[in-house]
Amino acid sequence: MSRKKGETYFDTFVELVGYSCKAANLLKEILNNYNAEMLPQKMKEMHEIEHSGDQARHRMIKKLAREFITPIDREDIVALADTIDTVTDTIEDVLMRMYMFNIGKVNLHALKMTDVIVNCCNALKTALDEFCNFRKSTKLHDLVVEVNRLEEEGDALFMEATRKLYVECNDYRELAAWDTIYHYLEKCCDSCEDVADAIESVIMKNS
Repeated sequence: MSRKKGETYFDTFVELVGYSCKAANLLKEILNNYNAEMLPQKMKEMHEIEHSGDQARHRMIKKLAREFITPIDREDIVALADTIDTVTDTIEDVLMRMYMFNIGKVNLHALKMTDVIVNCCNALKTALDEFCNFRKSTKLHDLVVEVNRLEEEGDALFMEATRKLYVECNDYRELAAWDTIYHYLEKCCDSCEDVADAIESVIMKNS
């Protein structure tokens, strides 16, 4: 994608989290209509989203290298871009593990955790839409708190899912596979919280 005229770093943050939202929605669609035979094609779709996010990040870094004056500290721009990029990467990692472990069907806990990931990404999108006004915004703090709340919801689901797995599953291969997938689903929520923390750090540094 070519750089838009007058594009700001804040625009690119919104673009980057847009790819995270696309990845989360695609993961939800795949899991809710699960067909193991379609995973290779769905992985290609997911990777296209992840690659588009990488291109946007590279474009931002190239722009940053040319500019002397930036709206926030350079290291904060890079850190925030990297944390958003990690969200998209981690969502792709979930799908890759499902393929690698030859998952045949999806359980309810995975669906619930995916819903939380979608909600986390949507909350981040709303927060980053507001981020350009971070010095005056009366909404941004509450949006950060909402991402933190959703991450805690994801933690609770992760604990419940893992306990059920170890109590009820007697197939060691299935147990190992889902134990790893649950960890990656939980990592998606953690990576969303990392973005919220990066936003909050910028607010604190510039208050």
